Amino acid sequence: MPIILLANVDVVELAYKEQMILETHRLLMRDFLETDWQAVFTYQSDPLYLRYNYWTQRTQKDVCEFIQMFIDQQKEQPRTKFQLAVVLKEENRLIGNCGIRVNDLEMREANIGYELNTQYWGQGYATEAAQEILKFGFEELRMHRIWSWCISENVASIKVLEKIGMRREGHLREKELIKGRWYDNFLYAILDHEWKAK
Repeated sequence: MPIILLANVDVVELAYKEQMILETHRLLMRDFLETDWQAVFTYQSDPLYLRYNYWTQRTQKDVCEFIQMFIDQQKEQPRTKFQLAVVLKEENRLIGNCGIRVNDLEMREANIGYELNTQYWGQGYATEAAQEILKFGFEELRMHRIWSWCISENVASIKVLEKIGMRREGHLREKELIKGRWYDNFLYAILDHEWKAK
């Protein structure tokens, strides 16, 4: 786990010590390893996964670079990006990733994101992972505001964001151009006192 040093009430300074691990009832969320590329390649090659993505296909090189980016972020000082592999404990199987990125330390604002292997959609895993990353963001990183966004037609992702207590704050029209088609975005957020009230 990272050691968290509070420089003052407004700024959180993170010193990386060893592998980051979060745990829920069914999931283990940990830092990525180079050997994770095969599991990620498997689900990122699925056409259903690629539906709302800029990518049309994925190669081994693409996925290895994707994972290396997360590994490099683990070593940054201060560490402000925590994109974690989501592992199903029962099967010891990597089924996706979920993370939080600090956008502004002084304003204590961060954003979250997640993706799952399509074989594990609709079973509450994305909600479980997102809930845990929110908890980490508010309780450990001491964030004030955490936000996220999704394609307006991505009903499953909308449900996840609303289940973890986020409110829709904006509707950005034709914000994303994906495979030649414009999509609207929905912007969601939750504040620290709203999180505590839950």
